[in-house]
Amino acid sequence: MTPSSGDRVPSNILLLMTDQHRLDTLGCYGNRVCETPALDGLAAAGTLFTNGFTPTAICTPARATLQTGVLPYKHTLLANYERNVGYREELDDDMFPPFSSLLGESGYQLGHVGKWHVGKVKGPKDFGYDGEHYAGWGNAVQHPDYLQYLADNGYPQFAVHSPVRGTFANGEPGNLLAGILDQPVEATFEYFLAERTIQQLRRYAEDGRPFYLGCNWFGPHLPYLLPEAYYHRYDPADVELPVSIAETFANKPRVQQHYSSHWTFDSLSPDTWRKLIAAYWGYVTLIDEQVGRILAVLDELGLTDDTAVFFTADHGEFTGSHRLHDKGPAMYDDIYRIPLLARIPGNPSGRSEDGFATLTDLTPTFLELAGLTVPQYYQGRSLLPLIAGDRPADWPDAVVAEFHGHHFPYPQRMIRTDRYKLIVNPADGNELYDLATDPHELQNRYEHPELAGVRRELMGRLYATLRDRGDNFYHWMTSMFEVGAKTYDTALSSLDEENPHP
Repeated sequence: MTPSSGDRVPSNILLLMTDQHRLDTLGCYGNRVCETPALDGLAAAGTLFTNGFTPTAICTPARATLQTGVLPYKHTLLANYERNVGYREELDDDMFPPFSSLLGESGYQLGHVGKWHVGKVKGPKDFGYDGEHYAGWGNAVQHPDYLQYLADNGYPQFAVHSPVRGTFANGEPGNLLAGILDQPVEATFEYFLAERTIQQLRRYAEDGRPFYLGCNWFGPHLPYLLPEAYYHRYDPADVELPVSIAETFANKPRVQQHYSSHWTFDSLSPDTWRKLIAAYWGYVTLIDEQVGRILAVLDELGLTDDTAVFFTADHGEFTGSHRLHDKGPAMYDDIYRIPLLARIPGNPSGRSEDGFATLTDLTPTFLELAGLTVPQYYQGRSLLPLIAGDRPADWPDAVVAEFHGHHFPYPQRMIRTDRYKLIVNPADGNELYDLATDPHELQNRYEHPELAGVRRELMGRLYATLRDRGDNFYHWMTSMFEVGAKTYDTALSSLDEENPHP
C-alpha cells in the first residue's frame, strides 16, 4: 500500500467505541438529564453526525465490517458466535485484509484495547494489534490481565448484589438486567480499559511514530452492573418512558412479540423500567468519565493537535422502546441509529452534519487520514469531506442496512431516507414508516394506499442497491415485490448471462 498522491501528513487516530449505546443518552444529542461532559466537549470541538447508522445492529458483524471495510453479506461473519445459527465464526484471512494491515505496512503503531468480538478464536494480535484478547460479548472479568490489575492495586474482585430480573413466560427467572457492583469505580472493567488505553498512549507517544489506537468498552451493554454511586446516579422519577413503550405490535412482525416476551417486558412494572433506564444512564456517565480521562492524557502528552478522535458505537439498544430490550430482528432507529462524533485537527468545530454516515465509512476515513489509497472494493466513503463541511453532491441520501439473525436465522433488509423507512421481512409482513408523522415508528403503513408510490419507489431503490452491491437478497425481491418491469428485466438478463441456456 502506497501513500495517496496528496500531501496529507499521516495523523494519529484514536477510536473510542462503546457497545449497545443509544444515541439519545448523550447531552450533545439532546438528553437533559444524563451527564456526558467529555463527549459533549468532543462534539463541541468537532463534528456531530445526526444521521449515523450501523450497517447491522449486532456486535460481531458490525465490528467485522469496521475491520474489513465491507458489509456483512460480503465478509460473511453474520452473527455473534455465542448465538451462532450456523454461520461462520472467523473472518477469512485471504478475502478482505483488515485496515490494520494496511496501516501497519505504512509504519503505524497499532493498538486495540477492550472488546474485540470479531471472531471466536482470533484476537487483536491476529490482526496486527498490540493488545489482549478480551473475548465475548460482556466484560471479561475473569481474564488474567484484569485479575492481575485488581491484585496489583488491592481492589476487590467482581461481585454483584441486588440483581434485577424479569420472569419468563414459563415462570423461570429471566435474563439478568441490572445489579449493584461491589467494587469502587477504579476497580471496574470500564476504568481498567481506560487505564490500559492510557498506558498505550504513553508508549506510543514515547516511540514517536503515528499510531492507531482503539479503546472499546463492553458497556453500556446490559446487564447494567455498576458501583452503587452510578447505579443510583439518576433519580428514576426524572426518567420519561419512551413514547414507543405504547407499542401494541398491531400489524407488526410477530417476532417482535416473541422478543418482548424473551426479555420479560410485561413482567416488569413501569417503575422498574424507569429504574433500568436510570441505571443505563449511570453506565453512560461512568464511561463518559473514562473518555474524559483518556482525552486529558492526550492533552498532557501534547498529542491533541496531531490526533484525529472518533467516538461511536456498534449499535444501539431498545431499553424499553417498543416494549423490547437488548437488540434483535426489529430495524427501528433505537438500535440502528448510533452516536458518531469526530474531532480532527484543522477542521471546523461545533458542526452538526446530517448527511448519512455508517461504520462502513469509518474504515476509508482512517486510511485517508493516514495518507493511504483506499481499496476499490471498500463499500463506504471517507467522511473527511463532511467533517470539513464540504459534502459531495453525490453523497447518498439514504442508508441501507441488513440483518441475518441472532438466536435464529431471520434475514432483513432496510432502506431509510430522511422521511421514510422500508423494511423487507421475508418471514413476515413488510414494514413502512413515515418518520415525519410517526417518528417513533409505531404505525406500519406498508399497506396504506396513500403511500403506495413511496413503497414502490423505496422497494425499487432497495432492490437496485442490493443488486448492484451483489447482495443476493435481491433475488427474493424480484418475484415478490413491485420493483418495476425494467428492473425485473435487467435481473433476468443478468441471470441469463450467469446461467446461459444450452
